[in-house]
Amino acid sequence: MKVNVEIECSPEEARRFLGLPDVSRANDVYVDALAKAMQGVSSVDQLQGYAKQLAPMGEIGLKLFQQFMEQGAGAAMAGFKAGMSGDKK
Repeated sequence: MKVNVEIECSPEEARRFLGLPDVSRANDVYVDALAKAMQGVSSVDQLQGYAKQLAPMGEIGLKLFQQFMEQGAGAAMAGFKAGMSGDKK
């Protein structure tokens, strides 16, 4: 049997439903810092240097991000399952 479920919601609603943190302030700070850094770029080498300073998403950074997302999804699912088992009582 195959079941398809389609949910319409905004990104904000999806974030809340999954129990993920609101990182909009951190994103705003990051974007502002990147925009300020880009104003002074005069060469490709300088741009690469700024990119390394502002976005250290090498292999280690990517693994940390994946762990963060997995933990958030796991916590959201645990809460969802707890809510489901509480409804059956």
